[in-house]
Amino acid sequence: MIDIEKYGFLKYPLFGSLYFSEGLGFSLQIVIIPVYLVEIGISLQIATLVAGIATIPWMVKFIWGGIVDYFIKFGRKKFIILGGFFAAVGLIILSFIDPVVALVPFVIFLFITRIGTAFFDVSADAWAIEISRENERGKINAAIIAGTFGGMAVGSSVYGAIAKMFGYNYVFIAAALMVALIIIFPLLVKDVRKTKKRPKVGRLLIIEFKKKTTQLVSIFAPIFAINSGLLMFLVPLYMKTVLQLDIAQIGLIVAIFPAAKVVGAFFGGIISDTRGRKFTLYIFISISVFFSASFIFANTWQLLAIFYAIIGFLQGGSFTAFTAMLMDITNEKIAATQYSILTSLANFGEIGTGAVSGSLVALLGFSRVFLYSAWSLGPVLLLLYFIKLKNPKAEVIVDD
Repeated sequence: MIDIEKYGFLKYPLFGSLYFSEGLGFSLQIVIIPVYLVEIGISLQIATLVAGIATIPWMVKFIWGGIVDYFIKFGRKKFIILGGFFAAVGLIILSFIDPVVALVPFVIFLFITRIGTAFFDVSADAWAIEISRENERGKINAAIIAGTFGGMAVGSSVYGAIAKMFGYNYVFIAAALMVALIIIFPLLVKDVRKTKKRPKVGRLLIIEFKKKTTQLVSIFAPIFAINSGLLMFLVPLYMKTVLQLDIAQIGLIVAIFPAAKVVGAFFGGIISDTRGRKFTLYIFISISVFFSASFIFANTWQLLAIFYAIIGFLQGGSFTAFTAMLMDITNEKIAATQYSILTSLANFGEIGTGAVSGSLVALLGFSRVFLYSAWSLGPVLLLLYFIKLKNPKAEVIVDD
């Protein structure tokens, strides 16, 4: 067994590969499945509803985190492997279900698959918090974000090619095999259990959320994610309806975004470990204000591609510092529960805003919504000023 604390450099490929697996799942859920359902004759409304149902496990991550913390004596690694196993099995079962004749069973097994991935996610988050020092969490989160969006980029292209050549059923089988291969890595790593006694989750949560810093970060998280939620859906829609691009052109430009986000994650991780989380967030968010508003000038696909790449880079950097900040304020004894609550708040802000972005465009038009996406970062910068954090090289968080 590999002692990850002895060979610390292996933390980065370990978590990069784990979240690469998650990115593969996201590309399946966000890109492949909706297109698959529409192509076989299921209405767009039902297809998006199915995709929406599949996101529910991510909006209630605190439930899975609570379960993982309750059974902490079994460690984190077992839940990573168990979650990956259920995800892989669910994907194989999906390959044999025809949604046209059995839509409800298809949705049920898709939902189970995403629950498995959610268990995988909260366990990996908690493991990363437990085995990392604060002055390396920026780089670990860079590996996490790079893995996630790298997986999304690879998954979208590879799955699309498989679907075109062999059919969608083989996409699910390929995804299951990829997940199975990736969870081999944690099997070889020694599970470091720093906390073996079952924590009193409820009592510790009350203590943690009484802290002023935790309260401010809890408010900060959903507001911080609004900008991302708006642009995530609006930019592809803008390409289709305003610039009149075809699906091949849209797909090519969309691929730029996760690639740029990976690059931004590496820069954000390094800067946040050396200069601090708040410094990094101030820099990347402040520049994002300008480029979010700049979309109103994107009257050609070339300009839009440039702005989209820059926004991807900036989001990669800011999200890396943000998630490192969440890890810093999380109590290791309830890492899965507390961290999943904080990330669930961010998910609510991002997914909730994205869900109403189409309605906002219908009421206000693209230009105004792009400007509002930039304006939403103003309160974020104001809130950030009041959040007290320590230097990443310090050993103890400043308690309010």
